[in-house]
Amino acid sequence: MKKLLLAKIKRGDNIYGTCISSFSPLWSKGAKNAKLDFVFLDTEHIPLERMEVANLCQLYSALGIAPIVRIPSPEPILACQMIDAGAEGVLAPYIENRQQVKELVGALKYRPLKGEKLQEVLESPAVLKPDLKEYLANYNQGNICLINIESMPAFEKLDELLNVSGVDAVFIGPHDLSVSMGIPEQYDHPEFEKVVQFVIQRCRERNVAVGIHFSETPDRQIRWVKEGANIVMHSSDIAIFSQQLLKDINRIRESCGEETNRSSEDLIV
Repeated sequence: MKKLLLAKIKRGDNIYGTCISSFSPLWSKGAKNAKLDFVFLDTEHIPLERMEVANLCQLYSALGIAPIVRIPSPEPILACQMIDAGAEGVLAPYIENRQQVKELVGALKYRPLKGEKLQEVLESPAVLKPDLKEYLANYNQGNICLINIESMPAFEKLDELLNVSGVDAVFIGPHDLSVSMGIPEQYDHPEFEKVVQFVIQRCRERNVAVGIHFSETPDRQIRWVKEGANIVMHSSDIAIFSQQLLKDINRIRESCGEETNRSSEDLIV
């Protein structure tokens, strides 16, 4: 399947997806029916093994839905492994310095170069000979480089991080960012909203796609799309299932005159 998502990102189109934590192939029907552009596979917080990720990448790619994989740490070798597995994009978590971004770009845009040769190219892409430059461009065509902005140190260095050539998109991590700000999970706090607005504005000024992930109702997604976010990564399979199941069972219990369950456990996102 030809990689098409990067072209949509570069045009500034809105793209739509959700987090998939189950490796059952049956979930793919729902993603296809929703006409999603991508699925997000999170190997940082969800126990997905490398073989399971590869199977999911191949499954969703065959349906024309781009797999984006978050690796557990910003290691270039892990990024290469996910591309080899079939990922169309790789998201590196908790990025806080320029070197981390350069190494991620090297893994996604210049593979299979490694070692001293790769470092030389990252310092000065002009050293690439024409044949090698063309080969690498074709070999890595459509690969998407995404970075997580989820701490105040990252926010304070945002321009420096975005200045690295090859960054295609930014995901704002609301939970970790709010904790880093000292206002944990206060997503409607004016200071939190101010930071998110600034990140969105800066990214769109530089033609870098940007999104933020929430698992509650679509209201927050709609709000940030109106502010300029163009990556809509809404909820997850387990969160949507859990929320709807709780709602439906409560409705049945209420019709039977029974007490409803108003509490909810933390949902995996």
